[in-house]
Amino acid sequence: MPPASLARTFAAAGFAAVVAGVLAVSALHVLPPTASISPIRRTISEYAYYETGWVFNLGVLILAAGSLAVFVALAYARLLRPASFASLGLLLWSAGLAAVVYFPKHDWSVGPSLHGHIHRMASLVAFLSLPLGALLVTVMWRRERRWRGSVWLTAIPALAALAFFSVIIGAYLLTPYTGLPWWDVIPLGFVERGLATFEVLTVLALGRWAWRASSTPDDGDAAAATAPDR
Repeated sequence: MPPASLARTFAAAGFAAVVAGVLAVSALHVLPPTASISPIRRTISEYAYYETGWVFNLGVLILAAGSLAVFVALAYARLLRPASFASLGLLLWSAGLAAVVYFPKHDWSVGPSLHGHIHRMASLVAFLSLPLGALLVTVMWRRERRWRGSVWLTAIPALAALAFFSVIIGAYLLTPYTGLPWWDVIPLGFVERGLATFEVLTVLALGRWAWRASSTPDDGDAAAATAPDR
């Protein structure tokens, strides 16, 4: 199968998987027993400890797989080089999501745990690496007029995700001055859901970009010739 066809196939599959994963996790916000969880104060990962936790785990894994498919589509569309910092950021996002499922968050009815600490670090890596990787892709193509729309459609949600991420970092840094746990300083559930929303929109924008690039083979060839190694 030609690279352009493979790019379209992976872009479409990735786009569909990302939407399916998001819908699965979103359903937990309105269906019992997790509908009672506050979306303002409680984190999304808490859903994993309920009887419908398998839906959360499956949804996140589908999202990770869909994001990986989008990465492959970008590579086949020659929008980024597999051996680059941009690629590393996108891969760490998928790997971080998988780790979030494998290592559940702290069960505070029992207390802190090693898997809970790993879960937190995997979340931080995933949420930070995706927008940074996506922004590197936009930097590579910012001067190409034909990709100007795709650059902005990718950069805007990526920057918004970093803005939400900075709220969490700010709350952590202010802990010595507030005298409160950092997760009580901000509406953590709302901030995390806002962050997750813009991360997903970033992946969808990249998938759309890969589809468009693979639909114009001549542009794909030009991309291969001019893409900088980042």
